[in-house]
Amino acid sequence: MAGENPEPGALTEPVLLAKNLAEFVAAMRSITLPGAPQAHRGGPVASLDAETRAAIEELRGIPQEGVDCDAAAAVWEDALRAPGWDGPPVWLHADLMPGNLLVEGGRLLAVIDFGCMGVGDPACDLFPAWNLLPADARDAFREVLGVDNATWTRGRGRTLSPALIALPYYRRTNPAMAHNARHVIRTVLAEA
Repeated sequence: MAGENPEPGALTEPVLLAKNLAEFVAAMRSITLPGAPQAHRGGPVASLDAETRAAIEELRGIPQEGVDCDAAAAVWEDALRAPGWDGPPVWLHADLMPGNLLVEGGRLLAVIDFGCMGVGDPACDLFPAWNLLPADARDAFREVLGVDNATWTRGRGRTLSPALIALPYYRRTNPAMAHNARHVIRTVLAEA
């Protein structure tokens, strides 16, 4: 297949890519198929609470990673306090990580790996905002999707949670996953 995985900080057309990603997410949300399964990450933010808090505490014991665990806990608390999704569940890819995206010429060429797909909270498909896009493109992504504050806050927390969990788990065994986790944590906490 043509294309390559995008890398944060090395995007040739980040705003264009953000708009392409938003169009993909909007197209997923517009699907209406009855009897859909819940997405792997589609449930309430609170379902991630115990594992996220445990990861924050684990990172407190790894000071060389330099994670501001108090700031991470504050972002997580904001996500927990945000009103939950009260609309109908929407179709989600639920794993919009850079490794599941292919780009060419700055444009989104393909989205791959639909293994987590299902329905749930639309905040689940906001991952690219913090795991890939710079601030100006993040704003374009949000604008095209018309994301309200509560969904954005849940999305930020949902993106931070797997990064906090992945960093201590992969820091010595998978440099690429650890690198992405560090990037997400830095990006989320810089915006907080």
